[in-house]
Amino acid sequence: MAAHEDTTRVYDLAENIGVCMLVSKAGAALRARPMHAKVDRETDVITFLTDARHHKDDEIAADPDVCLAFAKPGSQNYVSISGVAEVLNDRAAIKDRFNEMAKVWFPEGADDPNVRLLVVRPQSAEYWDGKTNPITVAFEIVKARMSSERPDMGDNRKVAMGGRS
Repeated sequence: MAAHEDTTRVYDLAENIGVCMLVSKAGAALRARPMHAKVDRETDVITFLTDARHHKDDEIAADPDVCLAFAKPGSQNYVSISGVAEVLNDRAAIKDRFNEMAKVWFPEGADDPNVRLLVVRPQSAEYWDGKTNPITVAFEIVKARMSSERPDMGDNRKVAMGGRS
């Protein structure tokens, strides 16, 4: 698969799954929390709305390296994206990104002074694009057990994205 196709598949999986665990560093410890992602393919970023009153903003300011872990176990689809994050108070971008789901967290709307835009610039990714047909999965497992070979559960690729891998 060509590099462009791999990047496209990473973004397809991230969009399809939608929610990821955003992992950042709190000193030496790692912290993860669920976040609703929006992929912007034109600018090669993934954005989130976040609350300035929570600790992730300080964590990202201290160490901007983050990991986004997407999982859809029922379809055996997973993608892990490593990148550099930045928290912005860009009111126009916040209004552009704001949607009905965001109103659950920010009932005052896009003008809530605590809303921030978290922008992640992907630098590398790895995906596992699984076989979704249960019969195919069962066949691969039985075949592997009988042959002592690893089952073919789908595609797994490491993908360089952005500036560094």
